Amino acid sequence: MSATGEGRTRLVRVEALTRVEGEGGLAVEVHDGLVTDVRLRIFEPPRLFEALLVGRDHTEAPDLTARICGICPVAYQMSSCQAIEAACGVSVSGPIRDLRLLLYCGEWIESHALHIHLLHAPDFLGLPSGLAMATDHLAELERGLRLKQVGNDLVDVVGGRAIHPLNVRVGGFHRTPDTDAVRSLLPALAQAADEAEAVVDWVATLPVPDHRLPDDAVLVALRHPAEYAVLGDRLVSTAGLDIGPDEVPDHIREVQVPHSTALHGLLDGVPYLVGPLARFVLNADQLAPRAAAAARRARLDPSERNPFRSIVVRAVETLHACEVALELARRYERPSVAAVPVLPRAGEGCGWSEAPRGTLWHRYELDRDGTIRTARIMPPTSQNQPFIERDLAALVGHSLDLDDDALRTICAHAVRNYDPCISCATHAFDVRLDRLPAGATTVWPAPGAGGRRP
Repeated sequence: MSATGEGRTRLVRVEALTRVEGEGGLAVEVHDGLVTDVRLRIFEPPRLFEALLVGRDHTEAPDLTARICGICPVAYQMSSCQAIEAACGVSVSGPIRDLRLLLYCGEWIESHALHIHLLHAPDFLGLPSGLAMATDHLAELERGLRLKQVGNDLVDVVGGRAIHPLNVRVGGFHRTPDTDAVRSLLPALAQAADEAEAVVDWVATLPVPDHRLPDDAVLVALRHPAEYAVLGDRLVSTAGLDIGPDEVPDHIREVQVPHSTALHGLLDGVPYLVGPLARFVLNADQLAPRAAAAARRARLDPSERNPFRSIVVRAVETLHACEVALELARRYERPSVAAVPVLPRAGEGCGWSEAPRGTLWHRYELDRDGTIRTARIMPPTSQNQPFIERDLAALVGHSLDLDDDALRTICAHAVRNYDPCISCATHAFDVRLDRLPAGATTVWPAPGAGGRRP
């Protein structure tokens, strides 16, 4: 960070964000007490998965897209399966859908436990890393690792292995797990629910910066009429949005910015938030009983707008996932078939699900033989990037009394509120050059600029 002109100009730089997945940095410019530019710089090379899918058979999409992320491969598998199935005119329900939800619960448990204990809690405890918790917070760290292991074990049993599960296929699964194998998870899941409840109570006591999103902030999540949405039904928002998966392109536009190899998502022209806080605000009434009670004890309700309390929401969602997994495992009986037939046909299909970090949307266009003609993937982090930048602008704007190191620290902490998965976000890259007239300046956020920077 540097200061020039008797403190009239400040430049905040976090060259490499730590405790996030992928490679990125942060730059904030302040002139005369006004935040003039915020850039969440993502410089990880584009991975071009959408292009890699073109020309492949539709049955390959779940396995290929799962390789986008080692933390949330199930999310990619479920969203891609649903999109392909929609293109082929197939809907999966009943025991196979339940098994998909059980698999997804495992991913939520392990991902949230990882983020809470190794990536986010150190910020609130004033520690440099999750491993540093071993000195004074060993019990909490070990509890988090046990929770993560339970999630991994659940993914392993249902998905065939804990990382990049290989049992998922379009229409369902290659094989369904034995009833005894699923039921054997019940004791560990029961203990995990107890420990997840204790995690909610613990993180609710952590000191949280006083920060609130603006009243006009748009929060977006899937909504299901009968459950806390994971395999959702509609996309809803705090601004009144209520659409199906095929309507997403009519409302969400992705734009390229010069400082990022990831696209930026805008909903009807404005930044928006997906992820745990948005899910809770829009779906708190659908939480499982213990999770709902724990949320009340933690003083969480749908009016919550402090992104630093997202750690509490993730803990509540971990408990919810444990409760749902327990119920699904208790009633599990091995289905008579592992998958429903999905015959290829020419068409387009969209699908979505709630990854731990937020809504993940896929769209595929197929030839009559099932060959993928076009693919589009919209991951949570690329959707959240403009919102993160806007939130950082507001946070820095009322934190300018902090010294350079403290301001840099709180900015990095604020980014980790959103648990960005940078590798997921760098799925596409469009080279574009925008020029402004000589002498033109931009104050962030620039009305109508679509997130672009000069």
